[in-house]
Amino acid sequence: MIRVGIITASDKGAVGERKDTSGEVIRELVEKQGWKVVEYAVVPDERNKIEAIMIDWCDTYKVDLLLTTGGTGFSKRDVTPEATLHIGERLVPGIAEAMRYFSLQITKRAMLSRGVSVIRKNTLLINLPGSPKGAKENLEVIIDALEHGVNILKGEASECGYEVN
Repeated sequence: MIRVGIITASDKGAVGERKDTSGEVIRELVEKQGWKVVEYAVVPDERNKIEAIMIDWCDTYKVDLLLTTGGTGFSKRDVTPEATLHIGERLVPGIAEAMRYFSLQITKRAMLSRGVSVIRKNTLLINLPGSPKGAKENLEVIIDALEHGVNILKGEASECGYEVN
């Protein structure tokens, strides 16, 4: 079973001024896959706090998949990609590329997303947009491939050739 952590980066959400609907949407989608959400937090848009939680969940709690929502835009407080890149050990550019590619079919503003994906130890980390609609659409694009990627990280699957559709 894939163990999932969800971090919502939101100044207003962290102080209870906004309900975290994006995190709820992500939770619903991963649980529909049969995966288990084992860690969840709403934190302010502060790079050091985001990094500390990511490191703890990857290194101590050993989540298999860590999904973030929020903090990927152009605002000066949007620092989730920088936090993710700082603690990551290896890049996984294809995930962010796929999300932006498919999102561009829906809105030209998708090119403004700065979300990234990395690997830290045996955890795959992915930045999703902060809006519930954007988080849902982006996660739906990649979710089918994630189980195989996570299983490779965990040593439970081997590399394989491209799947022909």
